[in-house]
Amino acid sequence: MATTSSEITWLCFLLTDLQVSHPHAAELHCDNKVALHIALNLVFHERTKHIELDCHLIRDKIQEGILKTAHVSTKFQLADVFTKALPATLLSSHISKMGIVNYYAASCGGLLKNDNDKKLLKGKG
Repeated sequence: MATTSSEITWLCFLLTDLQVSHPHAAELHCDNKVALHIALNLVFHERTKHIELDCHLIRDKIQEGILKTAHVSTKFQLADVFTKALPATLLSSHISKMGIVNYYAASCGGLLKNDNDKKLLKGKG
């Protein structure tokens, strides 16, 4: 979240330099409720000392109105395709939403009836 908030800050400065108005806060989605709570909570606990600087950065951006945080359920987190092993149905759903196409998949729509047809398609016939 800290890296993304730094990138968003840079983009806001770039838009300002280009004289493009961006009056609304950027919405940063996160699937970790604890991270969101820590970013908003002013009290730090002993276990969060190592991430204190990152939390201050995010909290400052929220207070400046540059960022707004929101929770997104894991089942809607498209970035998980790149970072986690997902169940087949969820993986297919995410890949479909991103418009990723497997160019190596057979384009016959499952119409191959026998091994001969499959060999022809692969160029071995």
